[in-house]
Amino acid sequence: MHKTLIVTNDFPPRPGGIQAFVHNMAVRQPAGSIVVYASTWRDGAEVARFDAEQPFPVIRDRAKVMVPTPRVTRRAAEILRAEKCDSVWFGAAAPLGLMAPALRRAGAGGRLLGMTHGHEAAWAQLPVARQLLRRIGAGTDTLTYLGEYTRSRIADAVGPEAAARMVQLPPGVDEQTFHPDSGGAELRRRLGLADRPVVVCVSRLVPRKGQDTLIEAMPQILAEVPDAVLLIVGDGPYRADLEKLADARGVRHAVRFTGAVPWSELPAHYGAGDVFAMPCRTRRGGLDVEGLGIVYLEASATGLPVVAGDSGGAPDAVLEGETGYVVPGGSPAAAAERIVRLLNDEELRRRLGEAGRRWVDRSWRWDLLAGRLTSLLAG
Repeated sequence: MHKTLIVTNDFPPRPGGIQAFVHNMAVRQPAGSIVVYASTWRDGAEVARFDAEQPFPVIRDRAKVMVPTPRVTRRAAEILRAEKCDSVWFGAAAPLGLMAPALRRAGAGGRLLGMTHGHEAAWAQLPVARQLLRRIGAGTDTLTYLGEYTRSRIADAVGPEAAARMVQLPPGVDEQTFHPDSGGAELRRRLGLADRPVVVCVSRLVPRKGQDTLIEAMPQILAEVPDAVLLIVGDGPYRADLEKLADARGVRHAVRFTGAVPWSELPAHYGAGDVFAMPCRTRRGGLDVEGLGIVYLEASATGLPVVAGDSGGAPDAVLEGETGYVVPGGSPAAAAERIVRLLNDEELRRRLGEAGRRWVDRSWRWDLLAGRLTSLLAG
């Protein structure tokens, strides 16, 4: 059996999309085939408890963020040899993929694979970072990509030879966790929203995600759907600004902030909505961009129509006119128009929601995508 060393900064219980992506892929690999070398994130019982519960060894570096220094590279090589791993999987290709040549010399005779995400697409726009990406591409056997947007950006930076070896591998959705009967009706009752049309947005509260665009859209939405409510699920540094914006636009009564919610309650929060909307936008000249937007697919699995922004790879998570709509990021008018149309048409919501559920089952299940990764690692 092939045995793979995962080298990653992005691993639970540190929260985040890449962390969940790597972990969900890892736990679906064959038993006995995985060893994880990860950064510490924070000390304490939470991390120790999480690591002990995993079906594979998790070895933590003392650093909270690992970079490919000689010390980290030596430690990775020691683990590779001690655990008899023949393949290496970098949870995020940049920057840890720079260690690939050293790990090959240390005995990694199998596949060296680096996952790329949104930040590698941003690196591709910066001269020095582009040079590092080219080195990473040359040192690994395979770079994965989320969708066409990220592929095109990264391929241009790594060069034609490495680009020809790129393979699509997006994150998946657990259709057993996210489904139409996930507890949304009970949560609506608990929140006092049982009889109100609900637009839900599940995401970290940062400017790129577009919660401010939704708040700006609420006056137009309320003009046509007076009892509508915007349910903003999640927390982040932008929350205070969003609350002030809701007050300034006179829609605070129609905007609910849940704050952070436990993972176990996320499916019910999706299910509490009639429409899912996250009109994300690209910022900072393309350096702050949506890599894919797994939340759209989780909403589709829950049976909701989605309204997505056009940032980066977000459109890859929507079948336009079939599972939802893509609108210009940062356009309250465009977001409001699509949301109002969906809120006022129950049959349209049902049709798009059912199509989204079928699409997830057909193309985005974790077991399908994890099997693709198993094949890539085996060569």
